[in-house]
Amino acid sequence: MMLEIAFWSSVIFVVYAYVIYPVMLSVVSAIRKRDVDRGDVTPAVSFIIAAHNEEARIRGKIENTLQLVYPRGQLQIIVASDGSTDGTDEIAGIYAGKGVALVRTPTRNGKEYAQRCAVDVASGEILVFSDVGATLPSSAIVSIVKNFHDPTVGCVSSVDHTVDADGHSTGEGGYVKYEMLLRRLESRVGTLVGLSGSFFAARRELCQEWPNDLPSDMHTLFRAVKAGLRGISDPDSVAYYLNVPDARREFERKVRTVLRGISLFAANLEMANPLRYGLFAWQLLSHKLCRWLVPFALVGALVSNALLVPQSPTYAVAFVIQLLLYGVALAGMIVSSLTTARPVKIVTFFVLSNLAILKAWYRFAAGDRVVQWQPSRR
Repeated sequence: MMLEIAFWSSVIFVVYAYVIYPVMLSVVSAIRKRDVDRGDVTPAVSFIIAAHNEEARIRGKIENTLQLVYPRGQLQIIVASDGSTDGTDEIAGIYAGKGVALVRTPTRNGKEYAQRCAVDVASGEILVFSDVGATLPSSAIVSIVKNFHDPTVGCVSSVDHTVDADGHSTGEGGYVKYEMLLRRLESRVGTLVGLSGSFFAARRELCQEWPNDLPSDMHTLFRAVKAGLRGISDPDSVAYYLNVPDARREFERKVRTVLRGISLFAANLEMANPLRYGLFAWQLLSHKLCRWLVPFALVGALVSNALLVPQSPTYAVAFVIQLLLYGVALAGMIVSSLTTARPVKIVTFFVLSNLAILKAWYRFAAGDRVVQWQPSRR
């Protein structure tokens, strides 16, 4: 009986994290829908680009930013160089005559530190943050600031669109679409539980306490909720970026992302208190913590299922199905060409993602923290 409880509770936990939670969000959003009062406003905006040794891409990012449509007198562009030792600073300096300011840290201290240095000199009422690897449409700033016409909105996240070299969807592409669906539902209910680090905007007052060792996107959202504001996803604000082609680098990126998320969650445990933060606490626990605990549920399901095989043909079939799925994932990891088949791609991505989460937990338990963010080369 205990083994059966362990097996079914593990299975239900995984299904809750990926299926039941979105369904419940849909139901809640149908009952409690909070619209955003968007309006044509043009507040002073500071556009901050954090970069470390990005000489190969910084010129393209600055050119893309200069093409954004917004009143020039209301737009400040800042390149925050995190102790770059290549030609990043020199390239950024070429654009000084076009209104691009360079803020340089003498040594590398991490993305958040560089962003904080830029925040200190920013003059905008709204601060917009964008990664070097993100390409934005010309209407990006106009679109994202419209949401601040609503006084309840503290920060706004873009919608991520991924493309590969051939323009085909990938396992991550499907996953990103799934995440964007969750963000739309969470926005309808009230607030997001995390922003897209590649392109997001926030009111200036939310950026005054800027951490050097915690992810700025999720931290900004937490600051908004603590201030009684909300974070929303804007479907009209889009950031395009390439998938990471190297599976090993992509795996390590996921490890870093989850490790930083767990670190921030651990530093803000009070946010999970439903008596204080109500619906947001449920969203945070469901979207973040439950997702980070799925690998343990998968292990629990596999082990308990193996011990239950002699008890019933049903459990024998369930065990074989699990082995087949993990076998497909292993094959996809070994023979990359197999991932051209969408089912193999999805299963492989799911297993790799959960292995990355397990590694992140191991590093967190060992006291490891990520301060110097190393962006994946896309």
